[in-house]
Amino acid sequence: MADNQKKLVVLTGAGISAESGISTFRDSGGLWEKHRVEDVASPSGFARDPRLVWRFYKARYLQSLEVEPNPGHYALVQIEEQLGGRFTLVTQNVDGLHYRAGSQRVFEMHGRLRTAFCTACNTKKDMSELDLELDIPICPNCRAAMRPDIVWFGEIPYYMYEIESALKDCSVLMVIGTSGAVYPAAGFVMTAKYMGARTICVNLDRPDNMIFVDEFHKGKAGEILPNLVEPLLNSLA
Repeated sequence: MADNQKKLVVLTGAGISAESGISTFRDSGGLWEKHRVEDVASPSGFARDPRLVWRFYKARYLQSLEVEPNPGHYALVQIEEQLGGRFTLVTQNVDGLHYRAGSQRVFEMHGRLRTAFCTACNTKKDMSELDLELDIPICPNCRAAMRPDIVWFGEIPYYMYEIESALKDCSVLMVIGTSGAVYPAAGFVMTAKYMGARTICVNLDRPDNMIFVDEFHKGKAGEILPNLVEPLLNSLA
C-alpha cells in the first residue's frame, strides 16, 4: 500500500453482463456467438474477411443498446460514489454497461463496442458517428477502413500499466462474473493476493484460480452485490 487509505479494485467479466442479456464470451464448443474465434476476434480474421467481422460487431453493438445495466452494475456505482479515488473498476466486457450505469473510473481492458478506429490514421470515432449501413465503415478523415475498437487475440489489452499499479496498491480485489481462466486477467487475483490484498469472488461457479480466493459468493452478481455494498464499505473504512 502506498498510503494508509484502503483501496478496492473490482474486476468484472462476462457473468455480470449475461444477467443483462448479453451473450457470454464463448460456448463449450469454442465458438464465439456461433463464429470461430479466429474468424471474428483476430487481426488475421479481419484481414481475411473484414465484412464478416463488421457484421459480427455491428450486431453486438446494436444488441448492447437494447439491454440495460442490472443491480450488480448499480451496486458498483454505489461503492464508487463512496470510495471515490480509492475505487478502480477493471472490466473484460466491451458492452459499456458500466458506463451507462454511471461508473466513472473504468478501465475497459478489452476495448469497447461503442467506438471504432481507423486502420490508417488511427482516428477514433463513436459508432454513432459512422455509417453502419456500409459493409465496412470508412474513416471520415482519410476514407480508409475503420475497425472495431476491440482488443483481439494476439493483441495487448489496454491500460495494463494502470491495472497492474492498482492491483499492487489495493487492500481488496473483488472479481465478479469471470472464470479466472483467461489471461492476463486470470493472473490479477494472484498478483493482488501476493501483494497482501484480500480477495473476493462473486460467480455462478467456483473460479479456476480458487486457490487465491479468500471469500467466495456463489450466485448472480445482481442478487449478491447489493447485499455486499455495506459490509465491503465498512471493511474499507
